[in-house]
Order: sequence, then structure tokens, then C-alpha cells
Amino acid sequence: MSPGADTRVTGLVLAAGESQRLGQPKQLLPYGGTTLLGHTLDTARGCGFDQLLCVVGSGADTVRETVDLRDVEVVENADFGSGCSSSIARALRAVDTRSAVLVLMLGDQPGVTAATVAALLTGRAAAPIAVCRYEDGRGHPFAFARSTFPDLAALHGDKGVWKLLDRRGGDVVEVAIAGPVPLDVDTWEDYRAVIGEGDAA
Repeated sequence: MSPGADTRVTGLVLAAGESQRLGQPKQLLPYGGTTLLGHTLDTARGCGFDQLLCVVGSGADTVRETVDLRDVEVVENADFGSGCSSSIARALRAVDTRSAVLVLMLGDQPGVTAATVAALLTGRAAAPIAVCRYEDGRGHPFAFARSTFPDLAALHGDKGVWKLLDRRGGDVVEVAIAGPVPLDVDTWEDYRAVIGEGDAA
């Protein structure tokens, strides 16, 4: 799915969170015949990335034992409690030096499809940063050119990426995606909602 014949793309799935509001690892919640994280990784494998990374943290051993991680380079973030920015910084060390673009995906957002990622990469063209513009706002996945990696590595906390989008607003291209922003699972209410969407699909 590289946006150009000579452009290598790394996909990064973030799945290191503690799931504090759920009280159990959301990565392992059942979804579509697999787990929430398993489904996202299946989607990511379908994107045809040149490299696929997944950052794990909380419950890493159980995730490794439970989730299908074939064709995935697993990066462990021991500092997961400090927010997802630490996971991005940790993963950047593992990004193939030949990769020109990093696509950031959330491990708890099963509504994102390979078609969404394809549209993002096509619509990005050569912009430093591209985001999905759904009908009700911006949302993941995001795409970052290698020129932005130093900024990504310097982020802090859970909202660091969003602050970077604000700070570099002139470099951000929005790619129109049909439908609302796909739900990410933070609460049991969210989980029941995405299960309902999965059944409807």
C-alpha cells in the first residue's frame, strides 16, 4: 500500500495502555472471532505496510500469549503509565531506517479499515502530516513523514500527538473519510457500542 513505488511505510499500532476505566486489559476483549487488538492487527496486516510494529506495555506477557502476532514486530514499553507519547517514542527506535512514512493506529479502535488507511495515504500526497477528517471531526489513523519524527519523539503525555497537530497546523492535510470518527474503547459503554457495530457489519 505504499503511496509511491519508492516510498516505504511503517504501520504502528498502539496497545500499551492500562485500561484503567475497564478494570481489565481491553486489548484482550473478544471482538469478531478474535480480540480487540487481534482485529486491529488483522486490519493492519491487510494494509500492506512494509513494516508493522505494535507497542505493548500493560499485560505484555498475556498479550504475547493470547494475540496473533505473526508478521508483527513487538515493541515493549515499560514506561506505558506515562501516556501514549512514550509508546510512540519507544517505537520510533524500531522504525526501519528506509521508511519514509509512519501510520499511527490505535489498538482499541476496531472501526478503522484498510480502506481508511489507503485513503489516508493517497490523500496525504507529500504532506508532512495527514489526518482523517470524518463527518464529525478529526480522528485516527494519522500519517507522519520522517521529517516529523524528531517532533514525535519529543512528545509527552496522552494528548501529545493532538498538541503536535495544533502546533504544526500548517503542515497538516485533512483527508475526507465517510462516516463518524470510529469509536475507541475506553469504557464498557464504548465496548458494548463497538460490539453492536461489529454485529451490524
